[in-house]
Amino acid sequence: MELLAPAGSPEALTAAVQAGADAVYLGFGPLNARRNAKNFTREELEAGVAYCHLRGVKVYLTLNTLLTNRELPLAAETGAWASDLGIDAVLVQDLGVARLLRRTCPDLPLHASTQMTVHSLDGVRACADLGMTRVVLSRELSADAIADLCARSPVELEVFGHGALCMCYSGQCFLSAVLGGRSGNRGLCAQPCRLAFRWPGEKTPSHPLSLKDLSLAGALGQLEEMGVACLKIEGRMKRPEYVAVVTGIYAAALRQGREPTQAELAQLEAAFSRQGFTQGYFRDQKGPAMFGTRPQGARDPADLFDQARRFYTRGEHRTVPVSLTAQVQGEMPMVLTARDPAGHTAVVQGPCPQAARTRQTTVDQVAGQLRKTGGTVYQAHQVQVDLAPGLSVPLSAVNSLRRQALEELDRARTQPPARRTLPFVPVAPERGRAGAPAFTLSFRRWEQLTPDCLDQGPALVYLPCQELPGHEDALRRWAQAYPDIGFGVVLPRVVWDRELPRLRRELEAARQAGVTQALLGHIGQLPLARSFGLIPRGDFGLGLTNDETAAELARLGFASATASFESRLAQIRDLSKPLDLELLVYGRLPLMLMEHCILRNRGQGCHCQDKPQSLGDRKGEHFPVEPAWGCRNELFNAKPLWLADKTDWRTAGAAYARLAFLREGPGECARVFRAYREGAGEPPRAFTRGLYYRGVE
Repeated sequence: MELLAPAGSPEALTAAVQAGADAVYLGFGPLNARRNAKNFTREELEAGVAYCHLRGVKVYLTLNTLLTNRELPLAAETGAWASDLGIDAVLVQDLGVARLLRRTCPDLPLHASTQMTVHSLDGVRACADLGMTRVVLSRELSADAIADLCARSPVELEVFGHGALCMCYSGQCFLSAVLGGRSGNRGLCAQPCRLAFRWPGEKTPSHPLSLKDLSLAGALGQLEEMGVACLKIEGRMKRPEYVAVVTGIYAAALRQGREPTQAELAQLEAAFSRQGFTQGYFRDQKGPAMFGTRPQGARDPADLFDQARRFYTRGEHRTVPVSLTAQVQGEMPMVLTARDPAGHTAVVQGPCPQAARTRQTTVDQVAGQLRKTGGTVYQAHQVQVDLAPGLSVPLSAVNSLRRQALEELDRARTQPPARRTLPFVPVAPERGRAGAPAFTLSFRRWEQLTPDCLDQGPALVYLPCQELPGHEDALRRWAQAYPDIGFGVVLPRVVWDRELPRLRRELEAARQAGVTQALLGHIGQLPLARSFGLIPRGDFGLGLTNDETAAELARLGFASATASFESRLAQIRDLSKPLDLELLVYGRLPLMLMEHCILRNRGQGCHCQDKPQSLGDRKGEHFPVEPAWGCRNELFNAKPLWLADKTDWRTAGAAYARLAFLREGPGECARVFRAYREGAGEPPRAFTRGLYYRGVE
């Protein structure tokens, strides 16, 4: 099982390599999910790749953010340069970036970032179909789920083993973007989930969104037995000493086929923790015990970090075993062959030996000089000398031959593989529909859907899949009464494989009710929707921010796709539209999708049927917390998006404009719809324009 360590800076890369990492992951430039890390300059990355490859360590480059059209040429340039440099793989989140790199760097391996929210076998298979050779699984998965995926996955699977846990499924968090304009999907998460919040009726704030750090120490053998290809350590924002300590402990345990000792566990906690560690997700034991905060005034362990720094800055701890074979024969140039375990070979020649006048050179003398590999990454594992008798060989010549051979071996080990690089040709832009978009309505609850809304003539109506069982007959009657309206079902963005039987039952109810459309938040749901004969439409969770992604979604067979609400209207207007575009124009924007039920965490029992709950922040805003499919929770924005009085979204080329209703009553739903249809109406007391005008960093 490969051990993958973070390298947020050149010093952290050195720390990770010297501590025993098999691979490192790092960022270059602005197109990665840790833009606030030091990251690497071009020169530093070139040196870092050579440093790693010389020591047999792989390098993975993170290009795992959502990109705009303006950034696509830079992504193509970065990918081409990384491919030529010999980067071992690139991690991606953006479907468009994956498509772009497949065209411009067809030989460069791609890994699906955890930002792609892959949590099911269909999701893994979808990534494999996109050309990914490895998938980084969502951190929320249990041991049983991981084991099942390992047994059936067509590609390698990577699992987070240590470090910070996000409260939201990675790739589905918009909290930082909406609150502060710093997008986690673009590498600038401000970590608002670590802040204090207050439940209704509580005077003392708490931290219901702050998870303890993960540590799978004690489960390393179990992960290896499952067939996990790679264990990943989180921490590109951490200092190099932290990287050295954590990497060293896991590397030693894996190398020795054991679990970390109690002393090592104490060092892990001292290096960094939030009131200890958790294995709650892995053990399938979610609850309040998984939550914690960094103690106020906590300091780094000076002695432990000083010791770590001395270790990785002094001496070479990553030696490569090498076999050296010398041929020393009379009247022929000396020949030295150096081989490493990976099959790299270097052959160099030296001067011809002379006949000995007084004392002949011995095999042991030549071998002794060849073993002097100090100051290099090599350690002479095997030395063989074929020396003819009666010869005199200057030991300085043997030393020179050894240096030449090892330098040649350096070049062989750091030589980039031959890869193709093709020019980036932007997709031909396609215009969207002319005129104002047709309206679509999404309801959270069945009771919100009434003839008052249907009579106003929406093009599409979406209902959550869990709301349809028991209402098949009523929906069928409405579908017959309103033949010009399409009815669709909203699939949960997260559905584990063990939850598929329930979802299939709900989709069967949808089919019996006459539903013809499916709104999908993940590409892995395409086969399921098609198996029920439903027309697939893409939701905001797919991260549509550029032309390449739009082209990819069209290729995959989506009838429409929802533009990311992190984009500005101007960017959406400029998007190529090879498929119908949908735009969110009303509603409380979804901010976090959580595996936890934080409503249940408040006390004993389930609170899904209680009165609506909200989290209050330090500014007095109240964020609705709603039960989500699968006993999960979803956090929504405190203020609804309101654009009824605006006109520019009507000319952005979108085919559809969606009004998303959350807690509104039936009458309020009809009133809001009427306001948008008429372009007037009383806005809510407090509302937001979202990110359509201010955008995100």
